[in-house]
Amino acid sequence: MAEAADIQGTGPSPARRWLRRTITVAFGAPLLAGLLQAPATAAPAPAAAAAAEDAAVSKTVDVSLDTLAPSAPVEGDTVTLTGTVTNRGKKAVTDATVDLRVGPQMTSRSEIEQVAGRTSYRPYSDPAPLEDAPEVKIPRLNPGLSADFSFSVPVSDLGFDEAGVYQLGVSLSGQTSDHRYDRVLGIERTFVPYQPEATEKRTQLTYLWPLISSAHVSAETATDDQQTPVFEDDALAAELKPGGRLDELVSLGKDLPVTWVVDPDLLASVDAMANGYRVKDGTLHVPGKHQALAERWLDSLEKAVQGHKVVALPFADPDLASLAHRGKDVPGSLGHLQSATALAGTTVETILHVQPATDFAWPVDGAVDPSIVAVATSAGADKVIARSDSVRDDLPYTPTAARPFSNGTTAVVSDALLSTAFDGDMVRTENSTLAVQEFLAQSLAITLEQPEDQRSVVVAPQRVPTVAQAQTMATALRGLSAKRWSQPSDLLAAAAAKPDPDASTAVPAGSRYPKKLRDRELPVQAFRDMKTTRDELDDFKVILTAQYRVVPPFTNAINREMSTSWRGQARAAALYRINVLEYLQTLTEGVQLVDKSDLTLSGRSATIPVTVQNKLLQDVHLVLRLTSGSKNRLNLSGERYKELPVKISGGHSQSVKFSASANVNGQVPMTAQLYTEDGTPYGQPMTFTVKVSEITATVMLVIAGGVLLLVLAGVRMYSQRKRVAARNAEAEAEAAEAEADTAPEEPQPESGAAREAEPGADTPRDPEAASEEPDTDEPEQPSDPTPDTGPESGDPSGTGEKVDR
Repeated sequence: MAEAADIQGTGPSPARRWLRRTITVAFGAPLLAGLLQAPATAAPAPAAAAAAEDAAVSKTVDVSLDTLAPSAPVEGDTVTLTGTVTNRGKKAVTDATVDLRVGPQMTSRSEIEQVAGRTSYRPYSDPAPLEDAPEVKIPRLNPGLSADFSFSVPVSDLGFDEAGVYQLGVSLSGQTSDHRYDRVLGIERTFVPYQPEATEKRTQLTYLWPLISSAHVSAETATDDQQTPVFEDDALAAELKPGGRLDELVSLGKDLPVTWVVDPDLLASVDAMANGYRVKDGTLHVPGKHQALAERWLDSLEKAVQGHKVVALPFADPDLASLAHRGKDVPGSLGHLQSATALAGTTVETILHVQPATDFAWPVDGAVDPSIVAVATSAGADKVIARSDSVRDDLPYTPTAARPFSNGTTAVVSDALLSTAFDGDMVRTENSTLAVQEFLAQSLAITLEQPEDQRSVVVAPQRVPTVAQAQTMATALRGLSAKRWSQPSDLLAAAAAKPDPDASTAVPAGSRYPKKLRDRELPVQAFRDMKTTRDELDDFKVILTAQYRVVPPFTNAINREMSTSWRGQARAAALYRINVLEYLQTLTEGVQLVDKSDLTLSGRSATIPVTVQNKLLQDVHLVLRLTSGSKNRLNLSGERYKELPVKISGGHSQSVKFSASANVNGQVPMTAQLYTEDGTPYGQPMTFTVKVSEITATVMLVIAGGVLLLVLAGVRMYSQRKRVAARNAEAEAEAAEAEADTAPEEPQPESGAAREAEPGADTPRDPEAASEEPDTDEPEQPSDPTPDTGPESGDPSGTGEKVDR
């Protein structure tokens, strides 16, 4: 491992050395050209070839600059740099030296950007190694191996003459087996902002701190009274746990001067977790296990935002560009944005107990055009967060962020270079360190562009920063904590700042919208799917007695369907929309007509029953219409159709009866259809057939006569049988009396008295009755009906339903 060398005094400042070399070249070049006039014309080609070779060779060793502290030094500080050199070549590097190179002061923001983009050594532009500065010796570095280095240099030895941004490079020079002389084999550059005293006019810097995630909650809820929400997955818990992305954003943001930009859907989702939730597991819903985690995160966030400005985006962070370019022409799409905006403020205030600003719109990457601005402001937002690579200013300095657009909207134009400073992979320490230094350098350069004018600058970073990106952002903001060239502000103040009169106020044309962003927008079909879901929900909710159990979950789900988080996830977005619509259709099909078989109607009138089933957990109210296919053959209360109101309790069925009148025999097709109370058809119609078999008046008379004859025959048979029974009884009495007269007299008991005769016992019989003899075999009259027509048939009466009479 290499060790840092001792510092050996100080020499001329880097700026002076750079100026000395420049003057030497300026005055020596004409003399050299005069002496070597002939070969001068041929010199550029070898020089260019040599420069190209040097550039290629300078990538042999990778120089990684891992730390630089302090990031914004002042007089009296000691700057410490640490890093690693790695041999990426195929040959060993020998006699290597790691040097510091301090360049002159950067004169513009564009120069900083150009230097940051260089990856190879440039002998005619890169500064020479710092004289009398420490260096690190590495005797040998074999292929694929690494060695660490460290420097500690007082600021006074770096030669910073005045306030400004300075280039600081670390290079490795050495030899290889095919080149036995020192050459620069690797270099890394960064920047040091040097502002030892506070400037008179400090830049007002607003940094947005986004709390945004993807959609996790489905449209489904449990059947309990609390309507426990059902999550598509439990991935949100990974972001909330200690060290997770959302947890880190809250932990870092609470101590930073930032404006919180919050998606209300995220708050609502975590709040739902905290109050108990379920998670889809195949076809089942299992209880969620991270209720305490959600409660802890919400409590931390509520404390973190106190004293800060909070901006609430529309619910679920809708993709404004997709809506403007793909969905605006689909009816009802703008209504989704309006409902999402209306829900934003109440959600944030209810959960965080702070009053958020809801009049800001934030298109993806701050890219705007006339249609995006029109859509963004259609829901009530009058401020649009744009970006300077979309709204371009042809100015030699950075203007104040706020400016009025020509349509009356206030544009808050964030700075593109500062806003994209942490977009890359910040997991690597080197990338993080370089990003922080460039961010600080650019912020100081803004102030030094016009030190006599105070300006307001806004930074709108990536919507969903990773943990490493958030940590790097926090490091950069801490680097500004001394407030020597900037001071923190908030988004509301930035929007109200006095605009720069020379800044652009024109909305960029649609043709300038970036193709890479347009290609990732939601398709038109997405908005058509949303319309289908909304239309079916509108038809469904009017039949419900407890709309609050259905409408909010589906409205929120539709808002989530147009979330910006679906960019780059076309398949997942389509699946989410399908699941929402299919679940709604499952609920709507829970109220339906029960299929009927064909009926047979015998007679002039009857009632036809139609059954409606309600599988929902709440009562519903509809109108049932039954329509006859032939009014002349079969009518309903004298009309072709009849409507009856229906109210069915949850989990029950109800049979609705219609009065029908038949006129002519034959088959009549019937159609039953449910309607909402406003006359909109609900569900699919149900058809069946009624077979009319009319019974005429003559047939009825014949039947009535037959019934009368049967009754009379029964009466006659009963009378005859009664007379026969009476005659038999009289004959038995006479026979008994005759037998008593001829029998010997029985002795009377001693104490008994003579038995009294019964009254009438001696009364002579009726002569007519006495002359009649019992005759049980007397034949019946020919007109008497047959007493029994046989047992009733047990066979079915035929296909079809029995009709209530």
